[in-house]
Amino acid sequence: RARPGQDVIQNSKEVLSLLQGKNPAFKPVLAIIQAGDDNLMQEVNQNLAEEAGLNIAHICLPADSSEDEIIDEILKINEDTRIHGLALQISETSFSNKILNALKPEKDVDGVTDVNLGKLVRGDAHECFVSPVARAVIELLEKSVGVNLDGKKILVIGAHGSLEAALQCLFQRKGSMTMSSQWKTPQLQSKLHEADIVILGSPKPEEIPLSWIQPGTTVFNCSHDFLSGKLGCSSPGIHGTGPIAEDVSLLAAALRIQNMVSSRRRWFCEQQYRRWRLHCLKLQPLSPVPSDIEISRAQTPKAVDILAKEIGLLADEIEIYGKSKAKVRLSLLERLKDQADGKYVLVAGITPTPLGEGKSTVTIGLVQALTAHLNINSFACLRQPSQGPTFGVKGGAAGGGYAQVIPMEEFNLHLTGDIHAITAANNLLAAAIDTRILHENTQTDKALYNRLVASVNGVREFSKIQLARLKKLGISKTDPSALTEEEMRKFARLDIDPSTITWQRVMDTNDRLLRKITIGQGNTEKGFSRQAQFDIAVASEVMAVLALTDSLTDMKERLGRMVVASDRNGQPVTTGDLGVTGALTVLMKDAIKPNLMQTLEGTPVFVHAGPFANIAHGNSSVLADKIALKLVGEEGYVVTEAGFGADIGMEKFFNIKCRASGLVPSVVVLVATVRALKMHGGGPSVTAGVPLKKEYTEENLQLVADGCCNLEKQIQIAQLFGVPVVVALNVFRTDTRAEIDLVCELAKRAGAFNAVPCYHWSIGGKGSVDLAQAVREAASKKSRFQFLYDVQLPIVEKIRTIAQAVYGAEDIELSPEAQSKIDRYTEQGFGNLPICMAKTHLSLSHQPDKKGVPKDFILPISDVRASIGAGFIYPLVGTMSTMPGLPTRPCFYDIDLDTETEQVKGLF
Repeated sequence: RARPGQDVIQNSKEVLSLLQGKNPAFKPVLAIIQAGDDNLMQEVNQNLAEEAGLNIAHICLPADSSEDEIIDEILKINEDTRIHGLALQISETSFSNKILNALKPEKDVDGVTDVNLGKLVRGDAHECFVSPVARAVIELLEKSVGVNLDGKKILVIGAHGSLEAALQCLFQRKGSMTMSSQWKTPQLQSKLHEADIVILGSPKPEEIPLSWIQPGTTVFNCSHDFLSGKLGCSSPGIHGTGPIAEDVSLLAAALRIQNMVSSRRRWFCEQQYRRWRLHCLKLQPLSPVPSDIEISRAQTPKAVDILAKEIGLLADEIEIYGKSKAKVRLSLLERLKDQADGKYVLVAGITPTPLGEGKSTVTIGLVQALTAHLNINSFACLRQPSQGPTFGVKGGAAGGGYAQVIPMEEFNLHLTGDIHAITAANNLLAAAIDTRILHENTQTDKALYNRLVASVNGVREFSKIQLARLKKLGISKTDPSALTEEEMRKFARLDIDPSTITWQRVMDTNDRLLRKITIGQGNTEKGFSRQAQFDIAVASEVMAVLALTDSLTDMKERLGRMVVASDRNGQPVTTGDLGVTGALTVLMKDAIKPNLMQTLEGTPVFVHAGPFANIAHGNSSVLADKIALKLVGEEGYVVTEAGFGADIGMEKFFNIKCRASGLVPSVVVLVATVRALKMHGGGPSVTAGVPLKKEYTEENLQLVADGCCNLEKQIQIAQLFGVPVVVALNVFRTDTRAEIDLVCELAKRAGAFNAVPCYHWSIGGKGSVDLAQAVREAASKKSRFQFLYDVQLPIVEKIRTIAQAVYGAEDIELSPEAQSKIDRYTEQGFGNLPICMAKTHLSLSHQPDKKGVPKDFILPISDVRASIGAGFIYPLVGTMSTMPGLPTRPCFYDIDLDTETEQVKGLF
């Protein structure tokens, strides 16, 4: 006769073969924890798994292993992403609830956890694992014995726990009437007389007479410890018909394999693109609109693991921080590599004014409209705000009104510690630079070399990063004692010229008195002191590297390429030369993972990286965008935001970020407000804390019309790149219908694909549905995206192209220092990098007070610096501060903590 389960294994093999055709590298792994030395079932499992195409991982524990020892092994396998299923082969007496429920339900292929049993009882068998033993009993009764179970009276004797529950449930589904009993039950004889079918779940005690079992009764004997794998013989002297225990064990083992394969098939199906089954949160907007923090606190966010599941993330692809935020692992990119990307939308703005344009608010309002109101997969990708502005003058950056990221306190404060990781990495490198100079100044070549390549436990060898430095120097030797004196000197001495050090220390606080400091004044520093400075943490090149990298390997390479100074021969000195690349990568290994949060309406947001928009490129991370584009699928949208106006953030997004990522934008959403346009049209100056002049609160069509020149210029800048523009007019309650209509009309005349008034601040995503429809229509047009310049052009020509085509300058003027730096970078081989202009954001020109569209100006380039790891050259236009200062009355005056409720007060 055919071996029980043979057809099951064959079917599993075919299904698995089909799945592996789509993903050849995939091979499911079943782990079996065995306590004891019974190897018979181990061999059966191994053979069946090999036949089906699975791998088996056996974990053998001593027979007397304690409950805690077994649980420890279970927990390890729960977290091992390489293992897809887990079965236990332990004695029946060890099957405590604590052990069974330690298993992750999604790996519990024997269906013993409360979660899987609960789903079975509820009727959700297609969503859970069903006990292979119980299924084997049913299948053998129906197929081998040919019993029709409908209407039969079934008695299950001596079964326990999950097996008893699963048998009862499955028999009832077949229309059987089930009874359950233990051997010592007083009414056992009468129950046996009533039963058509008897299932023996444990060996019959000797004191039970055989005469109690009626002749002709179908007796199904599984009187051995199924889960432990100990095969038993039929209980002697029992009459009747029924399969033997060995058949049950073999079929159960085959069905366990089938459970594994079915689980993997479900998993593959879930990975295909689908419209998210997202539970969106309802808004109940109030009028007048409360403060941002009151709105944020009034909404209860979904648990982040539920949000993650809704958008297609697997349990092992997220790392949860608290209740409402999580990091997403980069392994997702490999899993979804064949998934088509969604549409890529950039939110930029007109030249900023103190009145605020609301780019973040528009970004959030747009995705709330797309996902919560149009049922289209969409993701917002935002930068993480710096603590400097949060406690300084600007406040938070989570959006505003009824279009914001929640919880906004967590968004604005620490988040998951990425900025702290950047601070730690940056300052480790700064310490390494000065320490190296000190030791080189105070040691001989030989002493320096011997300390750099010291003997550890009698073994002297170069570290991996030291071997990389030898290779860079053209030294092929790997034995530290084989180097000549000249080679030792070249290896040990970096000869850093202190006057050329460009690497500064950073902190995430606005502290103006650290803009210029003197370091090395301690008595222990042997007279080595120099002038230095602190920058704000988000100005660190480490932050720019994080924002532009696309993998852990790429980040490590970029960190190693960072140039921190020049040596006395004018050659660049890098992080790799200092030997600190690996350590920086270790500090950044978690920061590279994007942070998942949600909007007020429960739609997903990635918050990741926050490079300074002045001296860096001012955009959130490439990785967040890439992951989001895969998760939304081909019909979805990823909406990201660029810092400052289109002349800065958008230009850098296209010329720097898109070059690094290879992603092609579909639409630019250009944000404007009537109030800001009035300022560009010549309206009076605005002072923080002082009531607005009547020009901004009353209708003034002339000021609006005059100010639209700035909007028109920004539209033209976007058109240089061949991307359609949709203007989003962020409406305030003081704006009149005539003013709104005028802006929309002038925007369309200037070449905008569409111009739409938006009301998301006051009513949420519902107020941006028209914008969402306009963006969808614009995105359906074929992209004609192009870069502004060829990176192979000389540095000066690239700077001139941006100055003239984007800012509208007549020409550029280089200071002698800037020209000298350009010559040096070109000679060092860095001339083919894109340009990241460091310019005031308050004007299209270099003069902050020049509003509208300045004409006939010469753009002065005072200095040129390089971020080689990030991959750009940044010219300084005029004087740029990389460490903001606190105002007379900073935001921290209003920020407090209620010590009773632990609620933050006064945060924006």
